[in-house]
Amino acid sequence: MSTLVLLSLTGLGLGALYFLVASGLSLIFGLADVLNFAHGLFLSVGAYGTWWAADRLDLGFLPAAAVGVSLGTVAAVLVELLLIRPLYARPIDQVLVTVGLSLAGVALLQAGFGADPVTFPKPAWTEETSTVLGATVPNDRFLLIGVALAVLGLLQLFLHRTRFGLIVRAGVEDRAMVTALGINVRIAFTVVFAIGGAAAALGGVLAGVYYGDVSPGQGTSLLIFAFIVVVIGGMGSVAGSALAAVVVGLVQQFTSYYAAAGVGEASVVLVLAVVLLTRPGGLTGRTA
Repeated sequence: MSTLVLLSLTGLGLGALYFLVASGLSLIFGLADVLNFAHGLFLSVGAYGTWWAADRLDLGFLPAAAVGVSLGTVAAVLVELLLIRPLYARPIDQVLVTVGLSLAGVALLQAGFGADPVTFPKPAWTEETSTVLGATVPNDRFLLIGVALAVLGLLQLFLHRTRFGLIVRAGVEDRAMVTALGINVRIAFTVVFAIGGAAAALGGVLAGVYYGDVSPGQGTSLLIFAFIVVVIGGMGSVAGSALAAVVVGLVQQFTSYYAAAGVGEASVVLVLAVVLLTRPGGLTGRTA
C-alpha cells in the first residue's frame, strides 16, 4: 500500500511539472497557432534565473523564484515581438526559427553557466519528507501538485471569467471573426506568450526543486513530454493538458518502477499512439 501511495504521489508530482510546461504551450498553440519549439528555453531561463538570483544576489527562494519567473516572462515576450510576430503567416519559418532559437539557447546557457548541472537552491522544507498512509513522501511532490492546481485554477478563471480571457477563447475558436470585430488579436498573442513564458519559467523553478539541479538541456528534455501532453490532452485545451499530464505522469512512474529501466518513457509514447489512433482530437477533443 505504501509503495502504491508513493508512486501515485510521485507520478502526480511529475505530471504537475509536465502540466506547468504544457499549459503555456497549449495556450500559445490554441490562440496563435504557433508550435513554439523554443518554449523549453523559457523554462531554462526561469531555472537559471532563480539559481543566479539565489547564488549571486543571495536572495531567499521565493524572491529568487520571482526573479526567475520574471526573466522567463520577459524572454517569452521578446521572442514573440521580435521573432514570432513577423512570421504568423509563415508556419514553416516559425518552426525553423524556434528550433534554431532552442539550439542557440542551450549553447548560450552552456557558454554562460557551463555544461555541467548546477545544484539548485531548494527550500529546506522540500528536502524533508511526510508520511501519507504509511508512505514516506518527499515534500517537493506536494509543492509541485499544489502549484499546478493553483496555476490551473488561475488559468481557468482567466479564460472563463475575464474579458481578456473571453477574447483569447474567441480567438482560439475564430481568429478572423475576432479581428473583424475590431479587437487587436496581436495584443492577445503577446499576453498569451507572456502567460505561457511565466508558466514555463515556474515549471523550470519547480523542475530544479524536483531534480535537485539544473542543466542547459533540461528545458529541451521536458519540452518533449510537454508536447506529448498537449497532443494527448487536445491541442489548445488547458483542461485537457491537465488531464493528460496526470495520465502521463502516473503511467511513466508506475511503468518505470514495475518494468525495466527506460520502459516508462516508451510507455508514454505508446499512450500517445493509442490516443492518436482512437481519439485524434485528444482526450477532450475541444479547446480552452
